[in-house]
Amino acid sequence: MIGSILETIGRTPLITIPNTNTKHEGQVLLKYERYNPGGSIKDRPALFIIQEAERRGWLHPGGTIIESSSGNFGISLAMIGAAKGYRVVILADPKTTGANLALLRGFGAEVIIVTEQDDSGSYHKTRISLANKLAGEIDNSFRPDQCFNLLNSEAHYRSTAREILEACPGKLAAFVTAVSTGGQLGGISHYMKIYAPEVQIIGVDAVGSTIFGGESDAYRIPGIGLSWTPVNLNLNDIDCAYKITDEQAFVAARAFARNEGILMGPSSGACALVALKTAQELAPGERVVCMVSDGGERYIQTLFNEEWMGEQIFAASVGAEELRTMARRLQPWSVRPNYRPDLVQSLGVPETTLHMNRDSGRLARQSTE
Repeated sequence: MIGSILETIGRTPLITIPNTNTKHEGQVLLKYERYNPGGSIKDRPALFIIQEAERRGWLHPGGTIIESSSGNFGISLAMIGAAKGYRVVILADPKTTGANLALLRGFGAEVIIVTEQDDSGSYHKTRISLANKLAGEIDNSFRPDQCFNLLNSEAHYRSTAREILEACPGKLAAFVTAVSTGGQLGGISHYMKIYAPEVQIIGVDAVGSTIFGGESDAYRIPGIGLSWTPVNLNLNDIDCAYKITDEQAFVAARAFARNEGILMGPSSGACALVALKTAQELAPGERVVCMVSDGGERYIQTLFNEEWMGEQIFAASVGAEELRTMARRLQPWSVRPNYRPDLVQSLGVPETTLHMNRDSGRLARQSTE
């Protein structure tokens, strides 16, 4: 018998894509995080960070959770807040979909829309600054701070990475996931380098994001990309990186829905496209695990909206062979980090986050002993 809804987080399945993946190449296995109760992979770090905050006395009964998030992490926190009785305040922006806003409010979260763009043309820095300001003004509040809290990657190091290795049958040759705030890629890559160093680690980012360097520009892919390299990510653990265009990400996600019956968001579409490219370069019997961070229901107004796709001048659909050709033409991106240590001070990162980061090194050492 299962108790709280939070006890159902994790243990998500690995699924194949037999209509797109051929028997003459490596096999793609999608780690399908849609099966988490909050609908995404973000349930994992959100719960881990909240539990650690409770254990350390940073979050008390009746407290307020304040976070900058345009999507899945905020939804996970809203769900956890509802289950545990916390007030939740989420800082979102105009790119946040109507579906995500509805889910946030459905779980009882208070939503503040930040409309001021930062120096990169995005909203990340202005959202984070306001969230930190509110955390300093609201009594008994806590900032999970997914962008700067190293417990984000620690959550995936301790559970997700181990789950992947235990569940993957046969030879795991490569692992693919999006960068986002660096938590999943950072934590899983570090674990793999210790316990399965033969596995190639591949990061996926959006064209226009500067996590791996390059020129900053606007992009439409939600849940991916930053204008700096996140502290949760050690680029020494990354073997290869790809940058995917908006159209490639959206078209790929639609193609997997139509050709495989698998719903996923645009960032996962980008990752699955890179995983297919990787499989094309592997031998039969070798496997590549790709993280699919959520389902596609949250993108009905964009990804699965024919009118919206037309307005972006994106292709409405492609067949399996066209998708395979698109994957084959992908080229890796040279990794040139864009670390910004000055952001900790300029964005007012809370002391609680800095204390947690000092402790996370101890946690990482203990987990390898």
